[in-house]
Amino acid sequence: MSPWVYLSSDISATTAQEDTPVSIRIQVSSATVKALHNRLQQAYLKDDVRLVRRTTVLIDLLVHLVPVTVLCERWGLSSSCLYDWQKAFVLHGLDSLVSRHGGGRPEKLTPKQKKRLVELIEAGPLAVGCETACWDAVLIRVLIWRECGVLYNRHDVCPLLHNLGCSFQKARFVSDHLDAAKRLAWLQEKWPTIVRAAKRRNGLILFEEEASFAQWGSLRYTWSRRGQQPEVPTSGKRKGYKVFGAIAYFSGRLFSQGLEGRFASDSYQAFLQRILAQTTAHVFLSHDGARYHTSASTQAFLAAHRDRITAAPLPSYSPDDNPLGRQSAGLFCHASGDGVRVVWTLLRRKRFGTQAGRLDFQKQT
Repeated sequence: MSPWVYLSSDISATTAQEDTPVSIRIQVSSATVKALHNRLQQAYLKDDVRLVRRTTVLIDLLVHLVPVTVLCERWGLSSSCLYDWQKAFVLHGLDSLVSRHGGGRPEKLTPKQKKRLVELIEAGPLAVGCETACWDAVLIRVLIWRECGVLYNRHDVCPLLHNLGCSFQKARFVSDHLDAAKRLAWLQEKWPTIVRAAKRRNGLILFEEEASFAQWGSLRYTWSRRGQQPEVPTSGKRKGYKVFGAIAYFSGRLFSQGLEGRFASDSYQAFLQRILAQTTAHVFLSHDGARYHTSASTQAFLAAHRDRITAAPLPSYSPDDNPLGRQSAGLFCHASGDGVRVVWTLLRRKRFGTQAGRLDFQKQT
């Protein structure tokens, strides 16, 4: 394919409309015409609207000799734009058919300022002296003005945060008096000891959790026509259905028991009796510091059954160390064999790492 664009000077009698005595006609070779059509097809396949427009205009202008005024009216372009495209094609050929960013308005914040802003956002509003714990666009606008001396429109703050890798999401509560050192020591020292003891005795490591289901229904986001708020029927009975649950770490086996009353020491002990009746394996029980877990009667029950149960309580205020955690209600509602095992595998992997995600389908009795 020849990259050349041939120019032929046609010196002839001038007309009254011409300002110069020379009329220049640009003649494009057949190979170049073929290359333009190929580039046009590629632009269509890539759905590159700007390249389709530019290539089509050049074909009409240089091959079909469509007047500039007609093309300007057809495409809504200025004549100077068309002449610039033509000049670029004559000088650079097909290499000129590339969409380039025009530059745009310079950024208001420097990379160093952006990095500092992300650090402050991760630290939270309380760390910078705000009385709330959640960010919004107005607060971040004030933060940018105070730290960087740049005033943003609050509508421009959200795109800025999105470009910085942030997203608008619902926060969650976490205890403000967690003992990180104690939690780390439990995870690195106590937990491996529990796993080794359970494997040595072919026992069950059970993570115990409770869930409460409201009998009056629940509200969440749903689809509806604009201006028509959806309604959910409710019985008005402020009564919940309680469920005790425990899941085996190695196999994902689920134990559960419903309860219409309140969580208490006697109901918890009845649930443990139910577990002991369903398995002959030694149970390593991991539960939190709820009052009915640590009461004197429960401690006496565990001491009386120490030949069947070994208590392995979680550190204080450490709900994240229980892989069941906030997913307990969902598992109790969908307590079906393989489904529980798959979900439990994901929860174990999330809390204890990739190796813990491998299911060990050893026979449990």
